[in-house]
Amino acid sequence: MSYNKFSENTHAANYQSQVAVVGSGPVGLMMANYLGQMGIDVLLIEKLDTLIDYPRAIGIDDEALRTIQAVGLVNNVLPHTTPWHAMRFLTPKGRCFADIQPMTDEFGWSRRNAFIQPQVDAVLFAGLKRFPNVRSLFSRSLMAFSQDAEGVTLQLEDNEGKRETVQADWLVACDGGSSIIRRTLGISFDGKTAPNQWVVVDIANDPLSTPHIYMCCDPVRPYVSAALPHGVRRFEFMVMPGETESELSKPEKMRQLLAKVLPDPDNVELIRQRVYTHNARLAGQFRSNRVLLAGDSAHIMPVWQGQGYNSGMRDAFNLAWKLAMVVNRQADDALLDTYQQERRDHAKAMIDLSVTAGHVLAPPHRWQGKLRDGLSWLFNYLPPVKRYFLEMRFKPMPQYKTGALVAGNEKNSPVGRMFIQPKVTFSNGTQRLLDDAIGPRFAVIAWGCNPQWGLTDQQIAQWQQAGTQFIQVVPEVQLPAVRQQSTGVVCVGDTTGRLKDWFANQRHSIVVLRPDRFIAGMAIPQTLGKLMDALAVAASLRSHVVTTTIENKVA
Repeated sequence: MSYNKFSENTHAANYQSQVAVVGSGPVGLMMANYLGQMGIDVLLIEKLDTLIDYPRAIGIDDEALRTIQAVGLVNNVLPHTTPWHAMRFLTPKGRCFADIQPMTDEFGWSRRNAFIQPQVDAVLFAGLKRFPNVRSLFSRSLMAFSQDAEGVTLQLEDNEGKRETVQADWLVACDGGSSIIRRTLGISFDGKTAPNQWVVVDIANDPLSTPHIYMCCDPVRPYVSAALPHGVRRFEFMVMPGETESELSKPEKMRQLLAKVLPDPDNVELIRQRVYTHNARLAGQFRSNRVLLAGDSAHIMPVWQGQGYNSGMRDAFNLAWKLAMVVNRQADDALLDTYQQERRDHAKAMIDLSVTAGHVLAPPHRWQGKLRDGLSWLFNYLPPVKRYFLEMRFKPMPQYKTGALVAGNEKNSPVGRMFIQPKVTFSNGTQRLLDDAIGPRFAVIAWGCNPQWGLTDQQIAQWQQAGTQFIQVVPEVQLPAVRQQSTGVVCVGDTTGRLKDWFANQRHSIVVLRPDRFIAGMAIPQTLGKLMDALAVAASLRSHVVTTTIENKVA
């Protein structure tokens, strides 16, 4: 089942698309943007009448910003962020025992940023207007769906009870932690619901206006105080045993909570208040034939490291490029199996980290809190340990060992990790981030040499058909003297010296990047051809790409 256009049959209220995305949260919006820019017909389906307009996630990391950069919207998102957002853990007496303020920008952006999710969601939604091949259906409930070897059929119902049918080649479930798609498929959602709840209070015209986020580890009632963009302040208070949401919503109770953190709890402009239960769950599988789970439908985690949103964006970036290649017949659908291979283990690692951070903030037992406070004094006198927290090294960075990559035998190989993104200089003298020279595609990046030298014409044609950018990097001062490159090779200057330093620490001079900026393999010019053949197998590139290229050259 393959469609190039949406159905124009207005009488039957039927729709056809190559990919149906259910859920217009950030993961669904990112999927639709990436697939849209790759020319794929997308139908975005949402149960609500509009995007959710109340604040939810408040932390966006450098990986998520790089994902948004890949669809050309990062400059629209940045005005709604606060970069270099520190996280400070406080004892009940107000002493800061962990000051987490990582200052690295290895991926091109600040590692920790505050943001207000509805504003960024609105940017992602507006971005869909660029693509005539992307349509949105709001106020549609998914009543049922089925799949076969050819595609997926969805039965929808609008607010007036009108039934509609959608036929798609693929279905991406971005419909949240209570995903009806996951439940219908019978996929397990393993984990547990945290025994505590938290009440979240958002206030306009920040009555404190101090920067950063503070996590007060008070055994009586732990709380969070977070500065957000545009003068918004978020407070989060732990719900104590015996308290109910209705009780906490009473004005006198809200005043009592705010009196803990403000000198005048009556003089505030309340945006909203909600009670959340923190969950930690992971789907048993991320793919069921033509249906794929992403974001909260695949995993949910406590908020303490701000990784729920960011893990969902990692899912979207990992899945979108693979699905685009399959739909565009550049790769076989076996490539989609690598999505779960690569993402599930890291999602679990982020769940574990978030649970641990929650125990630091609110230990299950009073003695654990005293032990934490005592150890924090010791950490201040152990510089390596202090740096471990300051630079956020405890955050498990994704590194894929298997999947759409060719791992080497070297110890500490960077293969499977995200590649750095420094500024580079183009031949016309402009300076931009590295990804702007790549676009939404594979890249072969060579230090100093021609990135096509070690490849045959057939291999070059195969990877160009798969959408590959060949890039030669030289010291910036050498740009004026670089000779005319082969067709399809872009030469850039190493503006900051970071690329030279990176390659100097490796055994190889050529790196192959996937569209999600993860390293798929490394080589030197003499071994590049062998690597690219192995990677073609790992990425399930369709063999007809080579055959067609050869036939065209003969003709």
